[in-house]
Amino acid sequence: MTNLVEQHDWPAHDVERLPWRQAVRGGSRDDRTLDHVDASVPPMIAGLDLQAPPSLAAACERAVVEIARAEHATGGLAALGRFLMRTDSVASSRIEYEDASAEDFARALAGSRSNSSAQSMVAATRALAGLVDEAGSHREITCDAILEAHRRLLGDDPLDGRYAGRWRTMQNWIGGSDHAPRAALHVPPAPGRVEALMADLVAYLNRDDVPIVVQAAVGHAQFESIHPFTDGNGRIGRAIINAVLRRRGVTGTSVVPVASALLAQRERYFAFIDEYRVGRVAPFVADLADGLRLAAEESRVSAERLIELPQQWAAAVPFRADSAGAKLIAAMLDHPVFSIDEIGRVTGSGPANLAPAVARLEAAGVIREITGRKRDRAWLVTDVSGELDDLELRIAERITAAAATAEERDG
Repeated sequence: MTNLVEQHDWPAHDVERLPWRQAVRGGSRDDRTLDHVDASVPPMIAGLDLQAPPSLAAACERAVVEIARAEHATGGLAALGRFLMRTDSVASSRIEYEDASAEDFARALAGSRSNSSAQSMVAATRALAGLVDEAGSHREITCDAILEAHRRLLGDDPLDGRYAGRWRTMQNWIGGSDHAPRAALHVPPAPGRVEALMADLVAYLNRDDVPIVVQAAVGHAQFESIHPFTDGNGRIGRAIINAVLRRRGVTGTSVVPVASALLAQRERYFAFIDEYRVGRVAPFVADLADGLRLAAEESRVSAERLIELPQQWAAAVPFRADSAGAKLIAAMLDHPVFSIDEIGRVTGSGPANLAPAVARLEAAGVIREITGRKRDRAWLVTDVSGELDDLELRIAERITAAAATAEERDG
């Protein structure tokens, strides 16, 4: 085994000992009597550079080229951008063990009653969209935008809603006991350090002289190490990856469903973040470059499939040109979950004209009613929902196969 010290390419985190006392008494005797904690102190990174070897630089460049090809395949269609946004947000939520069926997610999108995981996924989609769009429109990633994304993510959360949109003011930790930071896998920096560390991180994220994939990987790993929020750090941190891509102009209307790639090898992903804390970032950069490339390649496949869907729907259920049904088919790609009222506003058609078209499409299996009620009904476009699941599955299969090939080569 190679000595880990010899592989350092980034400053390792320091450690500082802090006094600790439980705010709420609980847990084992060891939890209750713990009187100190060794907290991590991430380095200031605004002016740092990774000296990437040629092979790593080439991998990063291949990823950027493939992302650009995927962006071109969407043709600037907002509908495809939103599809990829939902794909990435769903996978990012699943990394945090938030899961829901396609129908539950669709019900939450439609504003219908659904489980908490589905509602969390919808909130993650809005948070990602807001942060990425802000980075693109202003060519800047700001602390205010990150705080706003967190507010969108957790503002309605019954437990953490009161902390939404605020840097944490308490000590947190990852792993170990639920009652005290005893045997924790990672103890983030003291809350008093968070604001300065985040300002430094944002300065790094807004540099234009750093290779794009390196910037995304370092920015994400540094954010996860700071852990600036009481909850939601993983989802906001992964959104930063796509915010970097948008700010640097690699994407314009879409995102890369990179969370699907990270989800496929969750434990390996977490291990790379741990390595960053001891001073190794190149392995995560390489892994992220591969994940971005494969996710972009599969996104291009999905984009090509989705663009063909309206023509397929029209062939399966023909409507007269300029009829309410024809307008509905034209709108469904952009509105894969819809109610009669919503789609009526989009198409300019009244409920009386839309209802027969909806019934025909439902009978043909093109759409599926998801509320199970007689009033305030909503429909899911079956093919779009299926493609979302298929994209995540294809990315997972390619990531898993690539990991197996690498293990055989290295073993």
